Amino acid sequence: MELIPSIKPLLAVLVPLLVIPILVSSSSRPNVRESWIFIGGTIKFLLVVSMLPLVLSGKQIGLTLFQIAPGASIALRVDGLGMLFALVASCLYIVTSVYSIGYMRGLNEHGQTRFVSFFALAISATIGAAFSANLLTLYLFYEILSLATYPLVAHHEDAKSRISGRRYLTFILGTSIGLVLPAMIYCYHVTGTLEFSAAGIFAGQLSKPGATVLLLMFVFGFAKAGIMPFHSWLPAAMVAPTPVSALLHAVAVVKVGVFSIVRVITGIFGVDLMASFDLGVVIMTIASITILVGSFIALSQDELKRRLAFSTIAQLSYIVFGVALLTPTGLVGGVIHILMHAFGKITLFFCAGAIFVATGKKYISQMKGLGKKMPITFAAFFIGSLGVIGLPPSGGFYSKWNLLIGTLESGHAIFMVVLLLSSFLNAFYFLPIVYQGFFGTPEAAADETPGIQEANLCCVVPLAVTAVVSIVLFFFPGMFVDLIRLGLGI
Repeated sequence: MELIPSIKPLLAVLVPLLVIPILVSSSSRPNVRESWIFIGGTIKFLLVVSMLPLVLSGKQIGLTLFQIAPGASIALRVDGLGMLFALVASCLYIVTSVYSIGYMRGLNEHGQTRFVSFFALAISATIGAAFSANLLTLYLFYEILSLATYPLVAHHEDAKSRISGRRYLTFILGTSIGLVLPAMIYCYHVTGTLEFSAAGIFAGQLSKPGATVLLLMFVFGFAKAGIMPFHSWLPAAMVAPTPVSALLHAVAVVKVGVFSIVRVITGIFGVDLMASFDLGVVIMTIASITILVGSFIALSQDELKRRLAFSTIAQLSYIVFGVALLTPTGLVGGVIHILMHAFGKITLFFCAGAIFVATGKKYISQMKGLGKKMPITFAAFFIGSLGVIGLPPSGGFYSKWNLLIGTLESGHAIFMVVLLLSSFLNAFYFLPIVYQGFFGTPEAAADETPGIQEANLCCVVPLAVTAVVSIVLFFFPGMFVDLIRLGLGI
């Protein structure tokens, strides 16, 4: 595949960083500060979009920054998979920035300049991970993202936030340093390269037991993916402001985790090696356990953000599950779920934050009848729920349909039961919230306060936009499927 040298991938990574000094210097002028957020975000998005035609034409765009050792460099490369992820992240960064203004100002949150600065650093690391040409570069941006998001998780600076922040770093850094780093070093020792390749890099140099251990080190080591038992950091991180939760669950952090696993399976091990050692079944089993256990735990959560958090844990494993199917349809279903879940789940988090801004309520049991006073928010919540459940006319239906077909193609139809049961559980813990919101009766007279209404426009407009996009993706997934097929060579 032809590689076109260009500085554009580097510029897409650097733009948010270059804006940070302006954000800091504008801390006493919020309107100026937030204008620069949109200027930087728009430039970054346009840079990503400007590379799209070349990638769709079957070319790749790359830039080597510097060589560390033969076969190990810090380099950027834009292929179909990286372009898909970068489009999602750069687009939703702009939407989330609008939302964060309404949320942070609506609650008069402290440290808003620090918040937007680390937010920008996080999205810069995310684009870097999307455009990484090899495992070393991916690992570097993965770790930068971990450090950049710690101040966001611990934003409130109270005891609970500090504890959650420490747990976040312990899980995320502990697993990446303790598992991914030695696994990466071993890969380089055996093969002499860390470059992603559709055929994998091992070429018969691994035994089945060795490959199994190495793969598990990567899968569990990239703990941002929320694979059980390395998942508890994720619900603990819900102490952060809702825009951070949206960043964690839809735009950046967890998606970088699953994206890293996708890269390892398809670009380091390769589909043929995975199939020859039957490693896909191992990963599907682990993912299935996470999907079902996460869904059952979500059922018991009354706090809305915690229910969404456990739902995310389950949904992330759909992506890993799909790639582990090792069939063309399964691969497409798994990777495109990055996109479909992003818009569905960010809509749900936006709705949770809008409800909190407007009413101060964060428990599901307190939300009966709120849909009558916040119809746009609850209608969007319904659409987001359809996306996560996998029902039409939401984009989530497209990804889950491909996953179901992929289980049949793989010859492991028993795993279809996992997908169907989990979708039923998704419906069971989301749809009653919508029903009670529109048709429930508030339990306390105080909940019938006539002053309750939709949150401010900066909160409501983003959730309406992401809900609409979730539906549009159901009808027009074609370009993203093309990107996936080009990226995987299928």
